[in-house]
Order: sequence, then structure tokens, then C-alpha cells
Amino acid sequence: MNRRLITILLFAIAIAGGCSWLVYRLVGVKISASKPVATTKVVAAAKDIPLGAVLTSADLSSMTVGGTPPKGAILKPEDAVGRGVITEIFQGEPILDSHLSSLGSGGGLAPTIPQGMRACAVRVDEVVGVAGFVIPGMRVDVLVSGNPPSEGASEGVVTQTLLQNIQVLSAGTDIQRDAEGKPQQVQVVNLLVTPEQAELLSLASNSLKVQLVLRNPLDTQIAKVPATAMRNLFDAQSPTPLAPRAAKGTRKAKPKPFSMVVMNGSKTTEEKFATPEGQH
Repeated sequence: MNRRLITILLFAIAIAGGCSWLVYRLVGVKISASKPVATTKVVAAAKDIPLGAVLTSADLSSMTVGGTPPKGAILKPEDAVGRGVITEIFQGEPILDSHLSSLGSGGGLAPTIPQGMRACAVRVDEVVGVAGFVIPGMRVDVLVSGNPPSEGASEGVVTQTLLQNIQVLSAGTDIQRDAEGKPQQVQVVNLLVTPEQAELLSLASNSLKVQLVLRNPLDTQIAKVPATAMRNLFDAQSPTPLAPRAAKGTRKAKPKPFSMVVMNGSKTTEEKFATPEGQH
């Protein structure tokens, strides 16, 4: 065999062996550097859990998550049993501490009220209010109507926007939407308000007629709405805003006098007279 051919073959075998060894070393380093991913077993929802429910063992299951578990994840079922749900949890979703009320606070409406806020009940007129159209989570404006205390002539019944963009916590005794999201007939609606707003609602409910007006939940703008009096509805010039009252002590203009010329022979005299119409 040609020595030249043998040399080329030996050189090719040496290069192939070196490449194989290099690839083996590189793959071996990656395999040795890779470590198994740490996993954590967390508590999850065994079924859809509605808002306001109190967790039981039947509501819970477990799931394994890789890497760092979600912040606030509950690791032991006993840390979740007996706590109220303050936001809806879906099947297979990890249960977080922020989804639940504090231990011992129970379920229902109370745990869903954020700190610093209040739930205020408002009686709703089934005919003119939003009863039958309200669903928890909707936004409403609160209108009040009545005769305001005033001096002098009364403006009659006045309607005023008291509060705007208020969240509905519950419709009647329900604090969550039904499966189809349908509204229902109710007579009492619970609104999420501040303590100051709760005082206004309580005062208005005792002496005035309260009506709720639905609004688009995406519309968060607070509008400047003037009060409207009953008499403005019949005033063609200013039907909407409450017309200002006339200032007290305004005097009527004095009637203009008229004059009369009296001719007595060659003598002519002029007499002036006052009249309410100011005409002659």
C-alpha cells in the first residue's frame, strides 16, 4: 500500500479521535453542571371556590411547582382550612395567603371588606332604582331627592348626586355573581364606601329618597353635576341647573311719571302725575 495513503488515513483517524474526545468532554461538563430543579408541594384548589366561602378539607388538593413557589403560597392544608375566601379561586389554582381572610374572621361579606372601608346597606326602590339590574362588582352613583332646608321661598323637590363611582359589594344576600351572571330582584344593596361616605348615606337614607344609577365600570371620571330642582323641569330657559335665587331686599323700579299740559285761555300749565304703568 502507498505510504502516502497510509499517512493520510492515520492523520484522519487522529483528527477524528481528537474531535470525539473534545465533544465528549464538553457534553460531560454540561451534564455534570446541570442539577435537578427543586420542586415544592403547595396547596391548591380542588374545585372552583366562590367568594365568601369558608375552606374545608374537601376544597383543597396539592400540586407540585418547580423552582421558587409563588409568593404567599400555602404549604400546609391546615393553614387554609377554616379561613374565608375573599377572592374567587379556580380549580387547580395555587391558594395564596392573599386569597384568604385572617384565621377566625369567618366567611361571608365581612372578610371581603378592605381595611379602612365599610359596607353600607342601601334600600333600593324596585321600580325606579337598579333593583333587578345590579350585580356584585358593578359601579353606581348615588342620587338623593328631597326638600332641602332653606330660608324664604322653597325650590321644591331637589335632586343631588351625593356619591359617584361606588362599588357594589352584594345584591341582597348574594356577594357573588351566579353561573350565568344574571341580575336578580333585591331590595337592599350593600355598597363599599369610606367611613365618611357611610355617614352621608346613613343621613340621606333617614330623611331623603335614595336612588342608585348604574355606570360603566370603565368610566371612573367624577363629573361635576349641579343639583336640579323641580321647578327647573318646567322652565324652558334653564331646564337643568338649579337657578340662583333673587337677592333679598331687591327694590322694584319706580314707575315713570307722565305729564299733562293744561290750557286755560292764554295761560298754559304742565302737571305731572305718577302711574304704575308709566303711560299717558
